[in-house]
Amino acid sequence: MGIFDKINRPIFLKEESDTNEYIDKLRELQDKASGKTKDRIDREMKLASYGEFGESNIAFELKNSGIPMYILRDIHLEIDDLSAQIDFIVVTRKVIFVIECKNLIGNIDINNEGNFIRTYTLYGRSVKEGIYSPITQNQRHLEVLRKIKRDSKTNVVYKMIFDKLFDENYKSIVVLSNPKTVLNARYAKKEVKDKVIRADQLNRHIKEICGKSNSAASNDKEMKSIAEGLLALHSPNKSDYTKKYEEIIGSMSEDKSEPEKIAVYDSPYNQDGLINSLKAFRLQKSREENIKPYFIFNDKQMMDLISKMPGSKEELQSVCGFGPVKSEKYGDIILGILSGKE
Repeated sequence: MGIFDKINRPIFLKEESDTNEYIDKLRELQDKASGKTKDRIDREMKLASYGEFGESNIAFELKNSGIPMYILRDIHLEIDDLSAQIDFIVVTRKVIFVIECKNLIGNIDINNEGNFIRTYTLYGRSVKEGIYSPITQNQRHLEVLRKIKRDSKTNVVYKMIFDKLFDENYKSIVVLSNPKTVLNARYAKKEVKDKVIRADQLNRHIKEICGKSNSAASNDKEMKSIAEGLLALHSPNKSDYTKKYEEIIGSMSEDKSEPEKIAVYDSPYNQDGLINSLKAFRLQKSREENIKPYFIFNDKQMMDLISKMPGSKEELQSVCGFGPVKSEKYGDIILGILSGKE
């Protein structure tokens, strides 16, 4: 740090999130919708708002850290056929942090193989399930950033130096933003423990990593230049996930009827949550009835459920593997899960 450096606090170069705009669009569409479409928009808004709340908790922690750094929120990167939606990029004097925020319900255990196991309560029962590793997810974000930065180097020597220093200068952090989540990583390997923390540990973690770094400290001008260069890589996500609802509502205004099949599987927010809820229900019922989970429904049938989104037991019978008996037996809870009421 130079003797003339004056920055002594965190500065947001980009603080707004595209999620807020998405929620606003959903809110406008909700006023025009009715029936099942209105229920699904409401569910989508809740899921998006839940993720936004988690990111806001992280933004609050960073803003009150007292650490001299530049912060970029909700950065979308694209190169070739690769893309990454990064929750936060934090540029400090020594290290650049790529942060993935997870607002998860339940407690998280990480075993010695690096697997993530989530435990939560559903219908009064404890459910334990594996989840996709957020470390792997964030590493993919880092690789997209690495490729973009590396390809910007025109000199072969510069590319080699960049590759050599990348892992030292860029660090991945997965932050669990739900304050009620208990993280148990006692059996996890050290390199895993160093990448997954709770929100209340974030600022201390940043300070510790920077304190251990052998990189030369950037001055005010250099740090700002790095942050502005990363912000320049941001390209707003052009995908409009509200379009499907606009088309449905438009059809309703023309023929006064609602389409029977509404595919919402492509949503950026509800895919994992819906799959996890259906799997949790399947596991619970299989244990209650002492049968294999796939006897309830297999993965292919589950995806058909999500694709067709039935709204009644009669419509449920159009789903692969669901006849009158199974639809009557499991229909109420499954329909409740699909509508967001369970």
